[in-house]
Amino acid sequence: MEKRVQKSLSVCNLSIGYGKNLVGEHINFDLELGTLCAIVGINGIGKSTLLRTMGKFQFKLSGNIKLHDKELDLYSPLDLSKKLSVVLTEPPASKNLTVLELIALGRQPYTNWLSTLSPEDEKHIQISLDAFLLNDLKHRKCHELSDGQLQRVLIARAMAQDTPIILLDEPTTHLDLYHKVQILKMLQQLAHDQQKTVLFTTHEIELAIQLCDKILILDGNNNPFGAPCELIEQNHFEKLFPSEMVQFDAKTGSFKITK
Repeated sequence: MEKRVQKSLSVCNLSIGYGKNLVGEHINFDLELGTLCAIVGINGIGKSTLLRTMGKFQFKLSGNIKLHDKELDLYSPLDLSKKLSVVLTEPPASKNLTVLELIALGRQPYTNWLSTLSPEDEKHIQISLDAFLLNDLKHRKCHELSDGQLQRVLIARAMAQDTPIILLDEPTTHLDLYHKVQILKMLQQLAHDQQKTVLFTTHEIELAIQLCDKILILDGNNNPFGAPCELIEQNHFEKLFPSEMVQFDAKTGSFKITK
């Protein structure tokens, strides 16, 4: 008998938006543990709205979202915080915290009412510091960090939360190419080595093609989903932008300006 693979995140016929304002519909995809997946599309297509809906920061309009075969709406806030961690584009509430203090906040779902850190909590914090190369910065205030360093800290906090699913909104915004690649390689390693489902929105389509296991293309129509090579073979990337301005080169997996 074929072994049934449990989906860590499943989205079925989802419609998203604000009140009566529909932003996107017909969104369908399934993800397993150990998967790095990007959500790509043009500005205003609904990438961040989709991520915030999956993180339960806003209501869906219709459809289903399941975490480990259980409806998202059925999770209590505490239970959800043990299944799902989210890194949004908004800066942390207090940049006056040290790197160590901010990462330790990721352990709040597991600490007692006094927020006392157990040896298990300390272990997860140290693993996160090691994974994101932050040991030398752990006593620095967050307001003293560069954008790239702060982004690593925020992702390390999500890793310390030790959830099977991690959602990130534009984790490479305002970073130079080196730090974009560094962050995405770290996310890839986190997904593969720690068997996490890591889903992020991005404008870095070429990097996503090279590094991701799966990609969801929000196109306002069919919203294709699959492995990058499959999406290239099916010409889905060629439909992202007007062909008279930008063309997709299937051989190199890159975009070029039409002359």
